[in-house]
Amino acid sequence: MKIAIVSDAWHPQVNGVVTTLTRTTAELTAMGHEVRVISPAGFRTLPLPSYPEIRIAVWPGRRVAAELSAFAPDAVHVATEATLGRAARAYCRKVAQPFTTSYHTQLPEYLRSRLPVPLGVSYRVLRSFHAAAARTMVATQVMRERLEARGLNNLVMWERGVDTELFTPAERKHSAAERPIWVYVGRVAVEKNIEAFLRLDLPGTKRIIGAGPQLEEFRRSYPKVEFLGYRFGEELAAAVAQSDCFVFPSVTDTFGLVMLEAMACGLPVAAYPVTGPVDVVEQGVTGVLHDDLGVAAQAALKLDSRQCRAHALTRTWRRATDQFVGNLALT
Repeated sequence: MKIAIVSDAWHPQVNGVVTTLTRTTAELTAMGHEVRVISPAGFRTLPLPSYPEIRIAVWPGRRVAAELSAFAPDAVHVATEATLGRAARAYCRKVAQPFTTSYHTQLPEYLRSRLPVPLGVSYRVLRSFHAAAARTMVATQVMRERLEARGLNNLVMWERGVDTELFTPAERKHSAAERPIWVYVGRVAVEKNIEAFLRLDLPGTKRIIGAGPQLEEFRRSYPKVEFLGYRFGEELAAAVAQSDCFVFPSVTDTFGLVMLEAMACGLPVAAYPVTGPVDVVEQGVTGVLHDDLGVAAQAALKLDSRQCRAHALTRTWRRATDQFVGNLALT
C-alpha cells in the first residue's frame, strides 16, 4: 500500500511527534508499505515565534498538491494542523480523497499558556479542521474522552510504542552526582511546566535533558540543577538509565512518550494525575501520580524497577503501527 504522511513536525525537530512518525514510518516500510513523508524539508520556511527551532512552511499548497498527485497514495494521513497539514487537507477535499488526521498536541492549552486566546475559540478551529477527516487518531482513552467532550467526532485509538532494545536498564555506574538522580527529558519550554520540578525540595541531584526557549533562564535561576542539553540515541538512553526516577511535570501532554522510554530503562515515573500520565503509568506499580509532585517523586523512588521494564516490554511500535494501518481511510 502507498501511504502519504504529511507533517509540519519533522527532523531536525526533537519531540514526541517526530519520534512517533519516524518509528511509524520505519515500521510501515518494514511491513512492505511504500511511505512518502511530506515535511517542511525543501519548502521555504519561517521560524515559529518563540520557537526558532520549529520552522513552518510558507504557502505550501501548490507543492503539496503536486507531490500528493504524483505519488497517488492509497491512503493519506495528515499528522499536524499547521500549514502543511492544512494544504494536504485542502487537496484531499478538492479531489475527494479520504484522509485521516491525528491529535498529538494539546494546541489550545499550549497557545493559552503563551497568549490570552480562549480555549473555546481554539477548539472551534480544531473541530473544523478534523471534522473533514474519516477518522482522527488519538493516543489515549482519556484524550479521546476529553476531545469528544469538546465536540470532536470519529475518534479512534493509536497507541505508542518504545524501543526496548535501545532503552534498557543498565548497571548504575559511580557518579560524582549525589543520588538519587531525578531526571526530566523533553523540551525546555513554558508549556512543559518544568519549573514545578525544579522548585521541588528533593534530596540528591536534578537533571534536565533537552533544550528550548527557557533553557538559559533556568540555568541562571537554578544553578544547582544539571542541564545536559540534548542527548540522542545511545547517549540519551544511557543518561536515562543512570538515573533513579523520572519526573514528568507536564499537565498538557497528550501522551508523554518519554515516560515509556524511562520505564524501559527501569525508572519509575512521578507525575501529576492528568492526561498522558493517567494512561501511561500504572499507579503504584510503574509510577506514582499525585497532585503534589514531590510526594509522587518520593513514593515512586521506592517502586520495583523490574515492573517498570516489564510494562514497557508490552508497548511495541509494531503493535502501534498495526493500529495505525487499521485506522487508515483507503481510496
